[in-house]
Amino acid sequence: MNFTMLQQKLFTPMQWFVVLIGLVVGVSVVLDNIFMGLILLGAPFFWRNISGVVVSNPVARAAILLFSALLIAMFYGQTSLKEAFVILMKYIDLMFVPIFIFILSTENAQRKARYAFMLIMAVTLLFSYLVGMQILPVMHWMDVVARPGNPVIFYDHITQSNMMALAVYLALLEWREATINRDKIAWLSYALLGIVNVLFMVQGRTGYLILFALLGLFTWTTIARAMHKRGKIWGWKQKSLVVMLLVAGAIVSYHSSSRLHERIALAVSEYQAWSPNHGKDTSSGQRLDFYYNTLQIVGDHPLFGVGTGGFPAAYEQQTLGKDVMETRNPHNEYLLIAVQTGIVGLALLLYLFYSLWRYALLLPTPFGQDAARGLVLGCMVSCMVNSTLLDHADGLLFSFMAAVLFANLKVGAKT
Repeated sequence: MNFTMLQQKLFTPMQWFVVLIGLVVGVSVVLDNIFMGLILLGAPFFWRNISGVVVSNPVARAAILLFSALLIAMFYGQTSLKEAFVILMKYIDLMFVPIFIFILSTENAQRKARYAFMLIMAVTLLFSYLVGMQILPVMHWMDVVARPGNPVIFYDHITQSNMMALAVYLALLEWREATINRDKIAWLSYALLGIVNVLFMVQGRTGYLILFALLGLFTWTTIARAMHKRGKIWGWKQKSLVVMLLVAGAIVSYHSSSRLHERIALAVSEYQAWSPNHGKDTSSGQRLDFYYNTLQIVGDHPLFGVGTGGFPAAYEQQTLGKDVMETRNPHNEYLLIAVQTGIVGLALLLYLFYSLWRYALLLPTPFGQDAARGLVLGCMVSCMVNSTLLDHADGLLFSFMAAVLFANLKVGAKT
């Protein structure tokens, strides 16, 4: 068997492994690690092709640049190489972006991968409603915090609500693009059930933020596209009206959900009561302490940071003698990257987001363009309150969906 024939025999299984990652990314770290390992075993046989993706695809290139900055940062700072490597591996999902893009070379594979994610989130939604309505008891295989008042299934409330918010947005785009009434009803039902799940059932405040941002983006782009299609003006008056409608919708949601109202009110009261290094007793106060002290570390090491994996030791040193909660990450990806790699790494993270946002307009369909911009907006919002790329499930979903959406990027077109 020659090398070309071997590649041909390997490619189809690898393509299915990527599709299956979409199915298991919302279920199990073990399963998606197995599929990622199998893909990594086959990747060397397509090294030239994957290298070509890094060179030609700006999204893949930006992901590799950020991963490279973290790789280089392993070799300075006071963290042992072993500990630094452990943290670097948490960002390994970024390295898979060009691999996934190469493997998902056909529209059929991209569609299967996207629908695999939508399917597992539909399964999650079904079980969440069954548990929330107490039709199904909490099972041993569900997340440890699952209960009728917080019906999470495979992951905790933060991860489930984050993923569900993205699934809702994609379902709304599917609804907008559908031409058959049956499909429109199905996608709209999916989206509405998902919205209720995020806002009224699961206790994930990050999910609220992501969902509101994505619903705003969906409303904005849908109205803009409709007006352009009809040849109408999309000026500041129309834009102002849409903004007012979005604000009104947020206010109505806030007052119609007792859970949403209570959790936002609690966060506001905790913020008002906070003072630097005196927030240990509240959830919001702890995060504000994390941010405050992390900024001090960034100020002391602004250019290159303290090295990959150096945050825990730097934070412990920064807070020595202070009555604050210790943490291994600041629950903010921007700050975490800045601490480890300085403004150089932070610039590369922002460049990654910029690349996704900019090159989304070069995608061939309105669905792809708006889905890609929704992905980056949701991730940017999440990164403000979580170490999103450090977290395996959220980080893998971001890399997976970036590849799904940008695999057919028309690089040669003008922005």
